[in-house]
Amino acid sequence: MSTTSTGFTIHDLESVPDAARPALKQQAKAFGTILNLHGILAESAPALETYNAAYAAFAQSSFTPAEQQFIYLAINRVNECEYCMAGHSVLAKNEGVDADTIEALREGTEIPDARQAALRDFVTAVVDQKGHVPLQQVQAFLDAGFTRQNVLDVVLAVATKVISSYTNHLSATPNEAFMKNTVWTAPSRRIEAA
Repeated sequence: MSTTSTGFTIHDLESVPDAARPALKQQAKAFGTILNLHGILAESAPALETYNAAYAAFAQSSFTPAEQQFIYLAINRVNECEYCMAGHSVLAKNEGVDADTIEALREGTEIPDARQAALRDFVTAVVDQKGHVPLQQVQAFLDAGFTRQNVLDVVLAVATKVISSYTNHLSATPNEAFMKNTVWTAPSRRIEAA
């Protein structure tokens, strides 16, 4: 057990509240360790359980594992979640997303592949516009080869990242050691530092 700079406890299996113990054990088994995000979420059993369920549901969505990581990276940029961006950059590479695409998602630069660009544009619009995406933009997404199921699965990904991104913002979740090569600074914090 440790704490974040904002005073949130990062629970381990000894300190975790009893109600959250099964969910934290589940995460430890799935990831081979207790990630800092999960340890923080364990303060609230319903929060951790809901996050686990949403993450697992999106893993079963209409998108491939590589596309799932692509979507998470696009959301992380809009949400400016430094912890999630660092972690999902590693996961995206592990799922075969090429380094140039990962960098384009992290930095908001051009993606040459038209289908991937359409996916990023739609995901970004859903997050930016809180779901109030104009019908013509939804149609452009469908015209790029996506389906209405894909539309709803993007909403599921956004909901999943609301839990993790907002938790990370509020708690100042520290990065894991495996993220040391994928550290990312949110654009607004770059401006502040300049």
